[in-house]
Amino acid sequence: MAKFLLCAFADEAAAELSGQISAMKENGIGFLEARGIDGVNISDLDKAAARDVKNRLGAEGLRVWSLGSPIGKIKITDDFLPHFDKFKSTLELAHIMSAKNIRLFSFYMPSEETAAFRDTVMERLSAFADYAKGSGVMLCHENEKDIFGDITERCADISHSVSGIRCVFDPANFVQCGVDPLAAWDALEPYVEYVHIKDADANGENIPAGTGLGKIPEIIHRYREIGGQILTLEPHLWSFSGLAALEQGEVQVKNRSTSQREAFDLGVNSLKNILAEI
Repeated sequence: MAKFLLCAFADEAAAELSGQISAMKENGIGFLEARGIDGVNISDLDKAAARDVKNRLGAEGLRVWSLGSPIGKIKITDDFLPHFDKFKSTLELAHIMSAKNIRLFSFYMPSEETAAFRDTVMERLSAFADYAKGSGVMLCHENEKDIFGDITERCADISHSVSGIRCVFDPANFVQCGVDPLAAWDALEPYVEYVHIKDADANGENIPAGTGLGKIPEIIHRYREIGGQILTLEPHLWSFSGLAALEQGEVQVKNRSTSQREAFDLGVNSLKNILAEI
């Protein structure tokens, strides 16, 4: 059986690309889920900068696996057309960087009005999928708290209703929504493209993989059984630059390490310890 290939949100190790490259190489990680590069969100890079990033990574033997984009991380009531334009440009960046995937979301919901916006969510996600059809880039929806697709049933609704969008399975996000990750896996397994390695405790605080309620060893085992290979580290063990914006200002991170890089290394080693037991 093939070994797992490790990927990471390297901006959790350092804001600067040079520091990200060092962290990836020193931890033996060959793939990047590109999100923040030198303090700039991946979807905001211009084409020249994207080519430079690809070339710098390639010179070090590193590749971009996915763009950790913010597509779909706007309110469902926000104007969609400018956001759709951002999606189009992000797809161009994926081609430039030879990324196989774009991670996206299903829009922040007004409280207690989620069901009323279901059709609008599906229309917008379908617009993304239709535009990307034939591009060679897979669109992957991540379950994220406070968006439409935050719980199992609505993630499954997206998978059943929108052709051309697969799942990024994030155990910690399910924990933070009060969802059993294994039950979610049972429902979503046919649609899972890859897995994020992030764990959380009963208070929703992110902690090292395997020490929380994310049931990560079991999830990894089941992922391997369906032929999965890529595991993307997103440990959230340090309040790195831009985290508050990514989490809509609701950050539950307790810095137990002495530095950002140390926290990243802890996240990597926690996953490697799990893999050594599997």
